[in-house]
Amino acid sequence: MASTTTTTMRAIVQDRYGDADVLQLRQIARPEPAADEVLIHVHAAGLDRGTWHVMTGTPYLLRLGFGFRGPRNPVPGRDVAGTVEAVGAAVTKFSVGDEVYGVAPGSFAEYAVTRAGKLARKPANLSFEQAAVVPVSALTALDAVTTGRIEAGQHVLVIGASGGVGSYAVQLAKAFGAEVTGVAGTSKLDLVRALGADHVIDYTRDDFAGRGNRYDLIIDIAGNPTLSRLRRALTPTGTAVITGGEDGGSFSGGMNRQFRALALSLFVRQRLTFIVNKERGRDLERLTALIEAGKVTPSLDRTYPLDQVPDAIRRLTTGEVRGKIAITGLEEKFVERAEVT
Repeated sequence: MASTTTTTMRAIVQDRYGDADVLQLRQIARPEPAADEVLIHVHAAGLDRGTWHVMTGTPYLLRLGFGFRGPRNPVPGRDVAGTVEAVGAAVTKFSVGDEVYGVAPGSFAEYAVTRAGKLARKPANLSFEQAAVVPVSALTALDAVTTGRIEAGQHVLVIGASGGVGSYAVQLAKAFGAEVTGVAGTSKLDLVRALGADHVIDYTRDDFAGRGNRYDLIIDIAGNPTLSRLRRALTPTGTAVITGGEDGGSFSGGMNRQFRALALSLFVRQRLTFIVNKERGRDLERLTALIEAGKVTPSLDRTYPLDQVPDAIRRLTTGEVRGKIAITGLEEKFVERAEVT
């Protein structure tokens, strides 16, 4: 059931909410898998915007699920790619040595545990670093286009097309046969074109809602257009799927706009909705098929070693990232900062 007797590991740890300075590299106890769980030797982990939200504890409403005074799980990170180190007694799908990827809370560490149902075998044509930046963002994008009921031939607008979720939303919409327009900043339009977008809009120079174009489906990842702007850019019976939002105040953040969209949708012909990412292994398998067929490719901005996670998060918050960041192995210069906990 296991390939090692190691009992400790190096991990990024936070004891309280705050900025990147709350993160420390420590030696801590290695987790052990429950009956339905898999222990993964982490080769790489992806950095997503959700990790920043959990690190800072904002919006405050998320603390209902993650802990009031500090995160219940002190090790951040969710995207993971690595090899199976051990499996629980009820796990039959994976074996020690399998190369896997998926969602594992606490992935900024040498080892992480997660339920077997949140994993899939790593795409054969991806490195661990590439695979690590797929799960959270690509699953969110897949949920968005699925919730949007995408159909071949539709005109789809992706707002925030150069980021983690957006880079996958563009490719998935194209894979499903849509004509795609991507919205991004000037310096990232080349990336959006390379992802396969048929058209691009520079949001610093042009307003997607003021061009007169109408879209059957809008995937809003940027999280700040008003509902009225989204509706102006939709066809009379079009759908807007809101995947997140950074505005709306410190208590509920972008969730305010999501709930208002859902309520407004009851009174108009247009469909305004949002998603709750399910993070299922079978959806990862759908993504694997698309990746191995060459229809979806991760956009890897750069990699950082584990002891430079704070720097990686600072780069994420600058808005400079093109696609996603991966966290890789530890540097040999590691100096232990804390006793084993």
